[in-house]
Amino acid sequence: MVYPQGMIDRKEEVRRVGTALRRSPIVALLGPRQCGKTTLARQFVAADSLNTFDLEDPTSLARLNEPDLALRGLKGLVIIDEIQRRPDLFPLLRVLSDRRPVRARFLILGRASPELLRQSSETLAGRMETVLLHGFRVSDVGASAQHRLWLRGGFPRSFTARSEKDSFAWRREFVRTFLERDVPQLGVQIPAAALHRFWNMLAHYHGQVWNAAELARALAANESTVRRYLDLLSGLSMLRQLPAWFENLRKRQVKSPKVYVRDSGLLHGLLGVAGLRELQSHPKVGASWEGFAVEQVLMAVEPDEAYFWATHQGAELDLLLFKGGRRFGVECKRVDAPRLTPSMRMALTDLELERLYVVYPGEKAYTLAERIEVIPLHEWAGSTARARRALGRG
Repeated sequence: MVYPQGMIDRKEEVRRVGTALRRSPIVALLGPRQCGKTTLARQFVAADSLNTFDLEDPTSLARLNEPDLALRGLKGLVIIDEIQRRPDLFPLLRVLSDRRPVRARFLILGRASPELLRQSSETLAGRMETVLLHGFRVSDVGASAQHRLWLRGGFPRSFTARSEKDSFAWRREFVRTFLERDVPQLGVQIPAAALHRFWNMLAHYHGQVWNAAELARALAANESTVRRYLDLLSGLSMLRQLPAWFENLRKRQVKSPKVYVRDSGLLHGLLGVAGLRELQSHPKVGASWEGFAVEQVLMAVEPDEAYFWATHQGAELDLLLFKGGRRFGVECKRVDAPRLTPSMRMALTDLELERLYVVYPGEKAYTLAERIEVIPLHEWAGSTARARRALGRG
């Protein structure tokens, strides 16, 4: 089946941006290249509107030669795409957003990076709300496309490609251009080949606890170098560092973060996995599905804080979520019918969880024990309202 990108309704993301625009005079929609920011913005303002500026378009750049003259007279919603190319616009946006009455609101689009977040937050403090966009979620594509989303990842052009081969080729090219073009444009002076070796190596450690010494030995580098690489790719939304939760439980607990490649499609591209059948027999299939489920749950729930928990005695919990001052646990199991385990009971008791949810790729929801429920991933992640209700009832 062909999925034209424009026909996929990203209603949850549209809702988030619309809500932010009603609250704040400036909204920053940030995310990796090709994650669908521009397509989403066009649902608010037409592409040919005079209120739209694309800073990769010479015409838009020419219109902004005198930015004050170009922007001051505009009314309604103004969209500025690729804002990272003109951070000098931030002081002017601050002035324009402070006018009373408000004449225009600004939706600025850019590639997520620590430096852009720092510059914008410093200049536009109190005036700007940030919405992070990553890729399609199960609620966007539907339960029937869950396995396709897992294999190809959430980048629109990867997901909507005509074949698995085309999707795989797109992802491999994305990794290459990201390292050779996008990273240097941010002023990062790291050889693309070195960063690619690190990223590829980390794909094989996907879902494991971070071990800087082991990665450093494998790459013949020092620990500070691999830590710098990790922080860089995490800041650019390519990796997730899920911190460990530890407290005084009279148990030896893991304190290093778990590391995931955030987009499952990019993970499979780095592992050289092109098709679903190949993925299902791959040694990293369990870790891959865990990372996919973790990302989908976090996007659906939007917790206040998220951690994993593990002890040196073998007890663990994939996600410890804090929402409204309450604690919930999530276990991600790629099995046909999850069963109750001693680790689940230990997590429920030791962490004082209100509920523990076991997310799996099946079809049926059922109760394992008091305060422990099994829920299909498509039912949980396919409905943000369902996920929030689950946490809300406690």
